[in-house]
Parts: sequence; C-alpha cells; structure tokens
Amino acid sequence: MSNRPKPLVAGNWKMNGLRAALKELGEMGQGHDAALRAKCDLLICPPAHLVYVAAAAAIGTRIAIGGQDCHAKASGAHTGDISAEMLADSGATFCIVGHSERRADHGESNAAVKAKAEAALRAGLTAIVCVGETKDERVSGKTLAVVRRQVRNSLPDGASAANTVIAYEPVWAIGTGLTPTVADVAEVHADIRRTLKSLMKGEAAGVRILYGGSVKPDNAKALLSVDNVDGALVGGASLKAADFLAIAAAYR
Repeated sequence: MSNRPKPLVAGNWKMNGLRAALKELGEMGQGHDAALRAKCDLLICPPAHLVYVAAAAAIGTRIAIGGQDCHAKASGAHTGDISAEMLADSGATFCIVGHSERRADHGESNAAVKAKAEAALRAGLTAIVCVGETKDERVSGKTLAVVRRQVRNSLPDGASAANTVIAYEPVWAIGTGLTPTVADVAEVHADIRRTLKSLMKGEAAGVRILYGGSVKPDNAKALLSVDNVDGALVGGASLKAADFLAIAAAYR
C-alpha cells in the first residue's frame, strides 16, 4: 500500500454547468484542506467554456483544472474543436481522452484516442486515458481482453507515470447506479497494471489507475481501498461539492 502513487480524485462535469456552478468549486477549495491535500489530489474537468474561469477560481486551492477532450492537432480548420494547447493556455493541466461517451457518440477509435493523448502530452498536459467494456462484452467474458486492447492501443508514445493516468470505467456502470463488485474492479485494475508493466516496465508502478462508474460517497471507501485503484473519475457526484468531498474523504 505504501508504494502506491498519490491518489487522484477527478471530477468530470460533462456537459453540465454554467458560471454559477463555480461556487461549487469554491466550496471544494475550502474543503480541500491541508490534511486532505496530503492524502490525495483533486481535479475538476468542467465544460470547455469554463476552463479559463475555473482555473482562475482555483488559484490557491491546489485543485487542478482539466479539459474533457481535445483535438489531435494544435490548430487548424476544425470548427467547434479545442486543442490541447488551447486548454493549457486556459490554465488546464490535465485532459480526459477516450471517455466512453466520446468513443460511442463520436466513434473514436483507439488510434484516435492515442493521437489525442499524444496531443495532450505535446501541450504539457497530463492525459487521462479512459478504457472500459460494454455490458455485452462483460456478459460474454471479454472484459479483460477488451480493456487490455484499449490500453495497449490508446496509450500515448512517451507515456510516463508523470504525464499519463488510466481511468477504468465499465461503460454499463456509468450513470446507471450499477457498479461492478470489488472483486471485479480488483481483477481489471490488476490486469491493467500488468499490461502497463509490459509496455512501460518500471514506470508502470507509478501510473495512477482510476476507477470510474457510479462512484458515490456511500461506495467510495470500498472502491478506493482496492489494490491498484489509485483514485476515482467521478461523474454526477462531482457536480456538488459536498458529494465530491465526501468521496475524497475516503482517503482521510
């Protein structure tokens, strides 16, 4: 346990939040006291229009701000997209890539996710690479094969413990209230760690592997105490400071 990397509790606000929502960020900052900062890092990934103001609001709180997606290219004729460099310029230090909603809604392949992760690294951001299986894949016994393939083919060239995080989110658990068993989570996270070791050798031990998928205050302690679970990627429960801090409090 003592060799674990420092945990990261990350909040993905998805397509939620106007400027008024930043009051929640202020409350999170108040709750992220020295005792909690010593135990875990906190990150909020708001919608793109809030990244700049969120980064300004987070100054002094030690809460990191990240983007939810980026384009693989630094600039160009890509209407509606945002580059990793633009996120960094806005004050972001992390970027989520390959979230299942992006993979499903926008048809993102592992190759596309890898390119975006490499763009994040190029811009000096830490890439949070998301992987996870669908319900059909789990029922048919393909979970480990699917997740292993996603890790192998989505991991950016140049990945290190300092610039890359893996987030395991079983697709069928996101926003459904369903969660895999602790044993299921342990099995997948252990296999991700083994896969990382085959790709990154010694660096793999320091890579943070987050669990995501209906993480709530009442199940956080059990999930975050599992071997090879180095934090959480939280969806809906990150929209309210009280819920988000209650999840992070699993590390107190």
